[in-house]
Amino acid sequence: MAEIHSGATLTPTKLELLPDWMARQRWYAAKGRVPRLRKLWSWRLDDPAGRVGIETLLVVDESGPSPVVYQVPLTYRGAPLEGGQEALVGTMEHSVLGPRWVYDGPRDPVYAAQLLELLLGRATAQAGSASDTPEPEVEGVRHRSAPAVEVHGSRVLTGEQSNTSIIYDCTDANGDPKPLICKVFRTLQDGENPDVVVQGALAEAGSLRVPAMAGSVSASWPAVDDADSRAQGHLAFAQEFFPGTEDAWRVALRAVGEGRDFTGPAQELGAATAEVHARLAEALPTEPVSPEAIAATVAGMRRRYFAAASEVPAIAAYDHEITAIFELAAEADWPRLQRIHGDYHLGQVLQVPGRGWVLLDFEGEPLRPLSERSRPDLAVRDIAGMLRSFDYAAGSWERAHPGSSARRWAEDAQVAFLDGYAAVAGRDPRADSALLTALQLDKALYEIVYEARNRPTWLSIPTDAVVRLLDEARKATR
Repeated sequence: MAEIHSGATLTPTKLELLPDWMARQRWYAAKGRVPRLRKLWSWRLDDPAGRVGIETLLVVDESGPSPVVYQVPLTYRGAPLEGGQEALVGTMEHSVLGPRWVYDGPRDPVYAAQLLELLLGRATAQAGSASDTPEPEVEGVRHRSAPAVEVHGSRVLTGEQSNTSIIYDCTDANGDPKPLICKVFRTLQDGENPDVVVQGALAEAGSLRVPAMAGSVSASWPAVDDADSRAQGHLAFAQEFFPGTEDAWRVALRAVGEGRDFTGPAQELGAATAEVHARLAEALPTEPVSPEAIAATVAGMRRRYFAAASEVPAIAAYDHEITAIFELAAEADWPRLQRIHGDYHLGQVLQVPGRGWVLLDFEGEPLRPLSERSRPDLAVRDIAGMLRSFDYAAGSWERAHPGSSARRWAEDAQVAFLDGYAAVAGRDPRADSALLTALQLDKALYEIVYEARNRPTWLSIPTDAVVRLLDEARKATR
């Protein structure tokens, strides 16, 4: 059990050590700003060897217009972690224990191993402020189909924007490889994470279009603005990992570069998407659309248009046409609402040998509030997202090859995807043309905001797409 040294002092304190380090992390949302932190809560895990302190801090960043809660797992060591320089947060002087080296938890093998033990139901969370005291507000839930595994090592997946994923080198009871991946959610909001809920429902239904689930960690913590109430949600979850597989983005980019036909894979992806939508409609509640839901959806489109116009003022020149497309969508015949992927693009799909296309990351669009991402939505939103992704694959290749065009490749892939979807769903998404056009436009406007803030050199891809979508809408009404 970890011993808490009550009354001990730290120099610098944890909240003094964290801001500069957090500001450099990819998962820190307020790029270019140094966080102003307040500790909200903490809990601990025990190191079986008793040498490493393991603490997860929940801190509130109050440097921006609204507070943001971050999950920051840390480890404390009495000597440097071999090979851990990139994981080093900083050093502190503990008035009882002496010098302490502080590391980013997911990159420390001791934290990684104990987190997996917790979510597999083989470890118990401990209180952050009292020794030898279990923390009932943190619960690891093992999935009923999770295999018994032995962990041989771990590493952190690089390149993620909003979370941190740990890859585990595991074997099952027979000694066969059984790698797992555990996603640690960095930004927390009140409510269940759709990545766990939606993917979990598909796994429970026996779908092979998603990875098998291993387990999750959930918690309840003090609310940011009310000390007498609590928020709750997921902190982490683990699933099977497919080493050596490629996501559809890389597969598609290679096809564009080689001038290779992609209609076959695109059609298969459309069919897989329709299969997942059908499973979700069976496994989770659906609801009829209401005038209020239509109004709220269209209002969200308008908000994204205003946000895009503020980033790229030239977009405002199309105000009348954009408004007309959204109005046509509002007047269309809407299907029932259901749970969907929510941020569907080629990077969210793996090509797994023997399984075909496997879908990942059901969190929804990271810029949307969790409350929005957790509500039933239009399945056609996912379809629109994937159509936009084919356009992005073509656009990224065109950026690297000025003067060349991959428009035909993108259009052929889009048609094949829709054909594949229609064949399985029994209804062609093109029959809902007003909704499909509006949601593609909505997605392109969202992309404008993202690219303007994160990758300005890519901004031409969504801005050109807006012009094309408006031109296609004009032709359709002639």
